[in-house]
Amino acid sequence: MPQFTITFQRLTGLLSTINLADVVDILLVAYLIYKLIMLVRRTHSFHLARGVLLIVLALWLSGVLELRMMNRLLQRTVELGLIALVILFQPELRRLLERMGSNIPFFGNARIKNFEAESEITQVVMACTQMSASHTGALIVFERTNMVEEQILSGTIVNADVSAELLKNIFFVKAPLHDGAVIIRNGRIAAAGCVLPLTGNTNLSPDLGTRHRAGIGMSEQSDAVVVIVSEETGSISVAIDGMLKRRLTPETFEAILRAELVREESDDNSRFAFLKRWLPKKRGDRDE
Repeated sequence: MPQFTITFQRLTGLLSTINLADVVDILLVAYLIYKLIMLVRRTHSFHLARGVLLIVLALWLSGVLELRMMNRLLQRTVELGLIALVILFQPELRRLLERMGSNIPFFGNARIKNFEAESEITQVVMACTQMSASHTGALIVFERTNMVEEQILSGTIVNADVSAELLKNIFFVKAPLHDGAVIIRNGRIAAAGCVLPLTGNTNLSPDLGTRHRAGIGMSEQSDAVVVIVSEETGSISVAIDGMLKRRLTPETFEAILRAELVREESDDNSRFAFLKRWLPKKRGDRDE
């Protein structure tokens, strides 16, 4: 009991020394560790992470056991290994920085993640339901915060209103653009016949074809919502953040699109709402 009391007093004393800067520091480090774990999971580099962990553990043990030559060798290995890791994960680090920059409202691409898409969703659901019944393959990308300019430039610029008939014509099996993806930007079909990056995930089901792998790859590299209609089975799938939701009914499909794409506030309200609280009120304005 006295030992428990002493331990509790020490712990209380340590907690009393923690200030706001310490809390912020801990949260930032925890966030960075979380992002690192998610990066390893998304790139499926478990074996690489295990190897790095073993090297760090060996470096620590060599220091404890005073194995000077081995410790020095491992130190040089770690120094060179950091550069090698940056080179190996260059595409992933670039996408991570792009996402971080695009989520800052006052810099870079200050676009709202969600946009008004009521009519667009209705037309896409209608088109995909009919293409699903006729086993017509389709690949549709809803651009959100992260711009997919590279993929748009790989296809044919369309710049047309979203309509079920136009989508069905684009993905008609004998149409010249049916093999690529349609990209919807700001409620309009920006381009068709676009080439999407394939996922590097090797743990996918073997029955997923190139269209599904391209949809997953696009959702891994951006925050886009990707719709896939299977040509073989006619099933409708949605890829978000590298995760694939398969065999959706039209009702579930529409509900997912509305949950991901429809906003409730205007751009100005959602972007500057926190500033309006501190702005001086105009004469005649009343508190509500």
